[in-house]
Amino acid sequence: MRKVVVAVTGASGSIYADLLIKKMKAIKEQWTDLSIILTDNAKEVWRTELGNDSFTMLDLPVFGKKDFNAPFASGSGQYDTMIIIPCSMGTLGRIAAGVSNDLISRAADVVLKERRKLICVARETPYNLVHLRNMETITLAGGIICPATPSFYSNPKTVEETVMTVVDRVLDLAGFDIKAYRWGA
Repeated sequence: MRKVVVAVTGASGSIYADLLIKKMKAIKEQWTDLSIILTDNAKEVWRTELGNDSFTMLDLPVFGKKDFNAPFASGSGQYDTMIIIPCSMGTLGRIAAGVSNDLISRAADVVLKERRKLICVARETPYNLVHLRNMETITLAGGIICPATPSFYSNPKTVEETVMTVVDRVLDLAGFDIKAYRWGA
């Protein structure tokens, strides 16, 4: 059984976080703990992009970015997976530099030092050289960079179906057993 923390930053792409959390709730038999970190900017972007405050009704433990008493702020909490979705370039940069000045960067630092799974769903375009070097640093430290780049093999018909191609890929990378489109299947 898995202990997972999902962090939502203020980068554009709240729909990725929303659909990931919904899908994780649908596979709740595959995890024991699911905690959420929401930044203030994430809440504002969520309201702007999704037109609602549904993040207030997640029925999961939700932590603010300054709550260092969260169980996943220490390796002793034994959280094995962290997904940052969407991951802003500022967050990515702080993680790459080892700056643990908020709960997201601290939890990411813990996951990396404990050799557990960190998945950063980068949401920016285009990338500059600083972004690319930060991605390289996180990759060399053991993290996974999964850009929020949808695939079209499954012929998605809606925005939600398109976004789910990324969400399903993230859940695959995290090691969950999910039903998703498989090339050549």
